[in-house]
Amino acid sequence: MTPNFIGVTGLPRAGSTLLCQMLAQHPELHCEGHSSPLCNTLLGMRRMVSDDQFFLSQLDSSFERSYAHLMSAMRGYLRGWYHDCEKSAVVDKNRAWLHAVELLLTLAPEAKLIVCIRELGQVYGSIEAQHQRTILVDFIDHLADFDRLGRADMLFANDRAVGAPLVSLHAVQDLPEEVKKKLYFVRFEDLVEQPAACMSHLYAWLGLAPFQIDPQKLAMGVSESDSHYHMKYLHRQSERVVKPKLHAIPPRIQTQIETACAWFYELYYPKK
Repeated sequence: MTPNFIGVTGLPRAGSTLLCQMLAQHPELHCEGHSSPLCNTLLGMRRMVSDDQFFLSQLDSSFERSYAHLMSAMRGYLRGWYHDCEKSAVVDKNRAWLHAVELLLTLAPEAKLIVCIRELGQVYGSIEAQHQRTILVDFIDHLADFDRLGRADMLFANDRAVGAPLVSLHAVQDLPEEVKKKLYFVRFEDLVEQPAACMSHLYAWLGLAPFQIDPQKLAMGVSESDSHYHMKYLHRQSERVVKPKLHAIPPRIQTQIETACAWFYELYYPKK
């Protein structure tokens, strides 16, 4: 049996580690928890074969056959990644899945994506707070020398840790309705305030049997590497769900974030 594919994607510091920890509790799901290279390798495969002279030389005379070879190979790679999975569905975490959602659905039409989001000021605040705890170590993209406002600007740039997934989120509105139906958005605030209810609704959307988690007694999974990210983006697991304290954000930075990303607040955090 080929397991259904579930991707976990979205913003950094938005609860994907906690979400995967709770998804792993369900007996029908195979969820390893840590970030997976599967999406990156599929994107790399597409780039490589698109420049391969032997593949390109076949397209004029036998496009359908050559394209079918590629489709079969990429589908086989995706399915083969979890060849030993004996559950009904497999969960794969990578922030790039939202960017590559239409590629994913071509290879695995049954796939669904869970998109983790969080109020953007608190995303920035979480990253900045961790930087202050590890200030003697630079970011992987060398942001330590910037002041706080400059660091916020860089984090939200289109090719950086917060900005890149935001670009993918902004592009959701341009997707066909059939693709949008494959996306489920989980707000971090809902996940930590009402974890049992949130997960119950999510399990139902995924088509899984009802399952009640105990937010005060979570099983611990494999820890993800944090040194790879220079200890700036922690992926710590906990035996229970704990609502974090709000980070104090300088008003100038909060205003700049809300102004630049007004569309995000209108869609996911509308004013009551």
